[in-house]
Amino acid sequence: MVSLVKSIDTAHEDVIHDAELDFNGIRLATCSSDHTVKIHDLRNGSQRLIAELKGHDGPVWQVAWSHQSFGNLLASCSYDRKGADSGIHLRVDPSNRAGHAQKWSVGRSKDPSVNSIRWAPHEFGLILACGSSDGAISLLTHSGGVNWDVKKIVNAHTIGCNAVTWCPHSTLSTDMPTPRPTLIKRIVSGGCDNLVKIWREDEDRWVEETKLEGHTDWIRDVAWAKYIGSSRIVIASCSQDRRVIIWSSDNFVSWSALVLKTFDDVVWSVSWSITGHVLAVSGGDNKRGLSQFKGTYLLLI
Repeated sequence: MVSLVKSIDTAHEDVIHDAELDFNGIRLATCSSDHTVKIHDLRNGSQRLIAELKGHDGPVWQVAWSHQSFGNLLASCSYDRKGADSGIHLRVDPSNRAGHAQKWSVGRSKDPSVNSIRWAPHEFGLILACGSSDGAISLLTHSGGVNWDVKKIVNAHTIGCNAVTWCPHSTLSTDMPTPRPTLIKRIVSGGCDNLVKIWREDEDRWVEETKLEGHTDWIRDVAWAKYIGSSRIVIASCSQDRRVIIWSSDNFVSWSALVLKTFDDVVWSVSWSITGHVLAVSGGDNKRGLSQFKGTYLLLI
């Protein structure tokens, strides 16, 4: 059973789309259709609103904290109707003073909506992956100061890309024996074409490595498990087809699919625990669920 531990009054005036704790679990960032991002201090079991960040011109879909080694950096993405900027805001030290955080502009675009953002594992540097409704995936790499280099995977998903996240593993290249193994960057994405896709960086470009077919409606979220104690590769995806599918592989080439459950309504979000053994699922049925992963079995608890 899943029990409620604590409720937080976010003071948002419309639907909340995302919530994320920072690296130390002290600050909670939330975002909403009221066009704002709010930061809450949760230390000592209390709750205190310490910042209200404005600037987006539409619903804010996601927030993402960077690794603490890069300081206090918070990214947010939205549907900015005016098309004045990319829909991505980066703020340094967002909780220094309410409403007075520094905002970094990251390029300009006519993309109607940036739907998903995720930071790369910190060993790769400060890199943000972004999925947008024009079907593209953008990779923003910090190049110093307020400058960012942008690479795009054009037409990654037909109609639109709804979700993107990084492979948490420090995957090593085994193509050639080298004194110092090479780290490989991989991301997984889900889109309106009902597909889950895995992308791999190949020199100065990104290539489609694998296409996973199994859902029958739009993919709403993808989550890559950091499965401690095993070399197994595990990805969860959820969809408007009301299903959660667990994809697993031992080599990034051959993948097996297991339908965790068909829910009563659309499933919006999936998220793995830090060890990769527990999957949290949330959907339109107004229920929460946790699934524990043990070997080749999934136990709903």
